[in-house]
Parts: sequence; C-alpha cells; structure tokens
Amino acid sequence: MMDHARSAISNLFSGEPLSYTRFSLARQMDGDSSHVEMKLAAEDEDSGESTIENNRPHVVKKKTVGGNICFGLIAITIFFLIGFMVGYLGYCKQLENNVKCSNGSSGGTEQTQEDEKDDSPGDLPFLEPQPALSWNDLKRMVSERLNAGTLDDTVSMLNKKYPSHEAGSKEDEMLGYFIYQQWKDLQMNKVWKDKHYVKLQVKGSGPQNSITIVDESGDNSDTQPVDGYVAYSDNSTANGTLVYANYGFRDDFEKLKSRNIAIDGSVVLLRAGKLSFAEKVANAQEYKAVGVLIYLARSDFDIVEADIVPFGHAHLGTGDPFTPGFPSFNHTQFPPSQSSGLPNIPVQTISRALASKLFSEMHGEACPEAWTGDRDCKISSNVNVRLTVNNVLEERKLLNIFGVVKGIDEPDRYIVVGAQRDAWGPGAAKSLVGTSLLLEIARAYSDLVSKGGYKPRRSVVFASWSGGEFGSIGATEWLEGYLSTLHLKAVTYINLDAAVVGSSNFRVSASPLLYTLIERIMKEVNHPVTGRPLFRDTNWISEVEPLSMENAAYPFLAYSGIPSISFRFCEDKPYKYLGTKLDTYDKLAKDVSPLGNLMYAAAEVVVQMVIRLTRDHELYLDYERYNEELFSFVKKLLVYKSELKSLNLNYEWMFSARGDFSRATHDLTNDLYRSDTTNRLVNREINDRIMKVEYSLLSPYVSPRETPFRHIFWGSGSHTLSALLDHLKLLKKRDSNFNETLFRNQLALATWTVQGAANSLAGNIWDIDNEF
Repeated sequence: MMDHARSAISNLFSGEPLSYTRFSLARQMDGDSSHVEMKLAAEDEDSGESTIENNRPHVVKKKTVGGNICFGLIAITIFFLIGFMVGYLGYCKQLENNVKCSNGSSGGTEQTQEDEKDDSPGDLPFLEPQPALSWNDLKRMVSERLNAGTLDDTVSMLNKKYPSHEAGSKEDEMLGYFIYQQWKDLQMNKVWKDKHYVKLQVKGSGPQNSITIVDESGDNSDTQPVDGYVAYSDNSTANGTLVYANYGFRDDFEKLKSRNIAIDGSVVLLRAGKLSFAEKVANAQEYKAVGVLIYLARSDFDIVEADIVPFGHAHLGTGDPFTPGFPSFNHTQFPPSQSSGLPNIPVQTISRALASKLFSEMHGEACPEAWTGDRDCKISSNVNVRLTVNNVLEERKLLNIFGVVKGIDEPDRYIVVGAQRDAWGPGAAKSLVGTSLLLEIARAYSDLVSKGGYKPRRSVVFASWSGGEFGSIGATEWLEGYLSTLHLKAVTYINLDAAVVGSSNFRVSASPLLYTLIERIMKEVNHPVTGRPLFRDTNWISEVEPLSMENAAYPFLAYSGIPSISFRFCEDKPYKYLGTKLDTYDKLAKDVSPLGNLMYAAAEVVVQMVIRLTRDHELYLDYERYNEELFSFVKKLLVYKSELKSLNLNYEWMFSARGDFSRATHDLTNDLYRSDTTNRLVNREINDRIMKVEYSLLSPYVSPRETPFRHIFWGSGSHTLSALLDHLKLLKKRDSNFNETLFRNQLALATWTVQGAANSLAGNIWDIDNEF
C-alpha cells in the first residue's frame, strides 16, 4: 500500500502542477474556521509518463491523470492523518498535568486544581472555550445551584458566630479566615490574602465624648455622655450657639444665611440621611461651623428606640486618610501626610432622645415644614453647647481575602465581585448579607465551572474587604497598591454591600457602560415578592443613583476607572437600623421579608452578570452610553452661551471633542461588526479599546494623590464637569466668587480630557484624524 502511495505521489508531482489545496488543521470552535494554505507545485515536465528501471527491459508505464490525482489524494490523506495524530498525542502529553485528553471529544477537558501558591495565568492551557451550553441552560443551572434557605441560614449563622466584628478586631480576622477556608474547600484556582496596616480612629477607654448644655452664666448646666462616635472627627472641644441646619446641604446653609441666622462659630445639629456624614461635615466646615451633631430623625428612621446612636466616619474620601494615594502594605513608610478630606472640627452622633432635649431648650424660630424631622423643631436659639470628642487613633492590621476561578481564554482579564466584611456592631444588613451572598455566589459559580461544564473565557475574582465602615479602606488600599495595572485587567467591579435592606424597590447605581447589561438581567430575573421582572420600563435609567463615596464601588469607578455597579432591594426610606447596634439578623428578618428569597434574587442578578461578562468573545460593555452623557452635558452648557461670549469664549472645541468621541464609538462599533471576533488577536484588540473607555475619562491633569477621584463625570473636584457647570452658575449670578482664570483652565482641561478619551477609543494613532 505504501509503495502504491509513494508511486502515486511521484507521479502526481511529476505531472501537471496543482495550484492550492486547503487543509483544516483545527477543530471549528464557536464558529472559528482556521485553515492553512499549502501550495503544491512541481517543475513542468515534457511528459506525464514515468519510467521505472528495475534490471528489466525498459518499460514505459502510462498513468492517467485521474488515476494520479486519486492515488495522490489518498496518500496525502494518509500522511496528514498520521501527522495529525502524532502532533495531537504530543500536545496531549505536553498538557497532561493540566488537561485530561479524552479521545479528542469536545468538552472532554477537565482542569486539575493548581497549587495555591501558583497564580500565573499562563499555567492554564490556552484553549478556546467551548460554549456548548445555551443561555437558558446556564440560567437553569444557576437557579439549581443557588438556595434561598442556605442564604438565609448563612446570615443567621454569621450573626451568631460573629456578633461583633469591627475592622481590625480579632473577630474580624477570624471571620476573614473562615471565608478563606470556605474558598479553599471549594478548590478554587487560588485563594490568598493581603495585609494592610492602617490607622483607624476608634472610641478610647479614657475620657468619653460628651455634650454639655451651657447656661447663660457660662456654667455647665447639664453634661451628657454619648455612646457612639464618628471616626476621623477632630479630637477637640467646641463651644458655640446651637443651630439646626436640616440635612446639611449647602442649600440648607444658604437658607439659614438668608434668614440672617449666624452659622459662623455655631455648633450645628443635623439629621442623618440624604448625604454622607463626611459631606455634611465638609459643608458645615465650609460655612464656618465649629462643631457638628448628627442624629436619626423619626421622620427618616422610624425607630421606636429613642436612645439609639448611629456610627459613621467624617473622612471626605476613601482609604486610609494617613497614606493618601499610597498603599499601606507591610508598614510601608511615606513622608508624614494626611488626606485633605479630614475635618478640623469635632463631630459626634447623638440619640434622638438627646436631640429632642436640645430642641426643647431652643426658643428661636420654628423650622420650615420641609425641615421638620421631629416635634418641637427649632432652627435657632440662644442655647450654647459644648462638644468634646476624645477618640483615639490606632494602627490595626486589616485582611482582604481573595479567591479566583480562572478563565480559559483570557485568564488575565477578570471580573471582581466584592463585599464588606467588617461592621460597627452586628452589621447584619450592613455586611453579613453581602458576605453571605459572596460565599454563596462563589460556591455556585465554582461548581458551575468545575462540575457543570461551563468554560468561562475570563476569570472571576471574589474579594472580602475589611475596613469598609471607615471608608472602603480595604478596597481602596488594594486599588492603590495595583493602580498601574488594574485598569488594564479588571473588566468590572460588582459590589454586594447592603444588597437587601427592603423589598419594595430595586435600585441601581452604576457606570453607564453597564446600563445595557443590567437592563437585560433585570428582564431575566423576577422580583421574589411580585413575581414580575425587575425591569419596569426604559425610564429606569433616569432613576439610576450616582455612586456615593460611602459605596465601595465608588473608588473602583472614580479612582481606578473600572466600570462598577451596586444595587439593592430597598424601601423608599433607608433601613432604620443600618449603622447601629440594632442591625441584627432577628430585626432584619422581621423587617425585610422574605429575606432568603430576596437574597436569592440578588444572587441571580450577580451570577447572570458574571456569566455575561465571561462568556462572550467581546466584552458586554455599552461604551456608546457615554455619548448620551456627553450630549446631556453639552445641552447644559448651551444655557450659558452669553456668559461665555462675555469672556470671549465659545463651545467650539468642546463640541468638536464630543463629536470626535461620538465618531470614535461608532467606528469601534463598525469594527466590531466587521471583524472576526473569534480570532484571538482581533478580539483582544477590540476588547482593549472597550476597556479604555472608562479609564480615559479620568482627568490626566490632576494628581491622583491630591485629587484621587479623577473621573470627570463621577469624581470629586474642580476638574469634574459638574464643577465646571457650578462655576458657570456663579458667573451667571455675577457672584464675586467666580474665578475667570480657574474657569478657563476648567473648560480647557475638560475639553482635552474628552478629546483624549476619543483618541484613546479610536485605537491606532494612524486612525486618528484630528484637526487641532
């Protein structure tokens, strides 16, 4: 047989030349048809005959062309099959430590577990995933792996086992190691932890914080010790006239000024809600108040217990305020510095009972109806109070716990799913719901990959943060430690904190890049109470809440430029026990029902998002959504056309930059439709451009140390588009605080940030066509 084959090949090559023959050298996967082209050519012969001499008389054997081709194809097929089998067996042998080859069948690979210390993404076989499972199959498998009863029981168990787990405490560390062991038992690809040494301000064992009502003679008429505290308050004593300023918005202080009520030198009483404690304190400080008191008003928090004192922090920022812009790994030493977001006035939380007593002492003007949080509300008085704060600063070790389920195609790209672990008090709603969701989602997803046959393209990192109560310290320090690379690798951050604090509403806070994704998921997941899909109508986007600085997703978005999302089941009013010592499992289960089913729905939302982000060739990020955000900003600018003209300025360059950004997104969409995204290199290049969108909207003209939240839409500082509009309002009102030089810089740098984002999105430098 082989002799015949050799003879056929000899005859074939000596015959008429053939042009091209195509060989498929790889299995088609997910629509991919890779081919290798091989040209078969031979020198032209005068004759198609072949003469064979074998010590016999000269004989000429004539072969027909059809016969030559037939034997040639048979021979080529045989040699190809032999070569293919040798190569395939050699490849299987090479990967036998990672992959179990089972007769070459699709879906027959089974990844073995890696050593815990080996975190190199290159250790996994670089195989094209085989998404044989349909979306409906995956949804069904997810539903089967999640359990409402287990979620409910986990919150109850953690509440009993760790009734108190303040950041950096022994209990917090023990809970961290519990999570670590749970993920080790799941045999994730890798489980690890990192340590941070940070400064936390806590309540000391020495002199307690207190409020004193001072009588007209200056003597102390009544001193009240207080139970709670506000972290990062200034440690000092403040004396001043007591003034009520509603929630502490700037507009609230402006209304007091319009009534000729002096704020300068006063101690202001504020009700909790609407704004973070840090924002309230910053506004009070801006209006020259010398101290701040905060309480839970009955109209906002219907708490029967009048002696409950809330907890919070006053740092207008995230992370360790004593290492701003730097990670706090391993006692790393930096020049002495502190965040500009730390207040220089004392701040204290008080009970509603004490607030009512203070109101009863006030005999000034009654509160406007919109300001009334309790009975006997007054906005001014001649009552003087003394506020004394004696908190202490301690260095504590915080542990972040991580586990990863690696992807097959792009293991170095990952979705991060995280939850705060610590709490001031029991923290059932504040941290244990999120932690329980994190544990259950990690278990279900790991099982889906290891046993369910799902082969994700990208990795998923599960993260348990500590220091969340003190301003997302654990999450921010991790971001600061890997700032230079995370925006290149982290596709999305999904936050689980306080995901279930009610049942009536489903609220979302997210980057516009994730609007389309969450909308699709909302159509797939039903509300456990109503039975109807979470999606209501297209107007839901107008109700998206901006991420607050209190949310751990905020530094991911505004500091690192990573698309982020946070959501929650909630009521119209905030959960009344959040941030208090009454935030227990029993009260949560009583007030929020059915807790397990609501957590189940939240878990479904997260796992479906994770699958969408790890399953497809192209990233499920809707980059064109920022066109709408930029268009909305430009429309607001038009109102100030005459004011700009008075400064000899116009909108031309901002309009041009917005147009370039719009064209860049449309070009990217066209490239996406025209390109073969099953090709790894093409797909990688497209996804790289998509991942640049959020990061490119961080202003490159401000320091990440001095102004960490650099995002021009969602950040904080004079570089933001909202700050530019606020400055224009001053010009329109002819306010003396308007600074023309500052405004010119704001407009120019905002324009070039948008232009830079457009250029980044365009891709290669030769694809950019700017006329400067």
